[in-house]
Amino acid sequence: MNILVGKKAPDFTAAAVMANGEINDSFTLHQEIEKKYAIIFFYPLDFTFVCPSELIALDNRIQEFEARNTLVMGISIDSQFTHSAWRNTPVANGGIGQVRYPLIADVNHQICQAYGVEHPTAHVALRGAFVIDKQGIVRSQIVNDLPLGRNVDELLRLIDALEFHEKHGEVCPANWTKGKTGIKPTAEGIAHYLGKEAGSL
Repeated sequence: MNILVGKKAPDFTAAAVMANGEINDSFTLHQEIEKKYAIIFFYPLDFTFVCPSELIALDNRIQEFEARNTLVMGISIDSQFTHSAWRNTPVANGGIGQVRYPLIADVNHQICQAYGVEHPTAHVALRGAFVIDKQGIVRSQIVNDLPLGRNVDELLRLIDALEFHEKHGEVCPANWTKGKTGIKPTAEGIAHYLGKEAGSL
């Protein structure tokens, strides 16, 4: 697996079904995410089992991501036409409904290979999630095996932590959530923090 944290997110141009249902034949990552935070959310296949729960969970929180100036994107190796059909299938019938973020078609597997998340034998994307900052740099990557669904609230927490660090210069301890205390990145700072907070970690 590629470790992309600290590196520029690999750019790509691919077909995508946009939030309004229209097909964009040349969705280009770095153009779309300019001056925004971004989350690239890889999943194995449309019309499967764990995947719809994850994509619906993302859609249920899309306003929270938008409030954080964050573009969410889903990517699998399915075509834009399969993505569109899945969006147009009711949730009660195993579809995902009209999700309000782009679904990108990685039919030639180049994107999942560039991000190092192609399953070695199934040749679908593992459950990879990449958090990208406003300069296009990957700041977090979380990769789960196929049976293990992800926690969408953790992605929101990571965006909050990144924004907090950029704004205040402090670092975010274990279990940090928005509104909690950060740590000044000095010996005195960690000693002060642990002296007050260690019992609540």
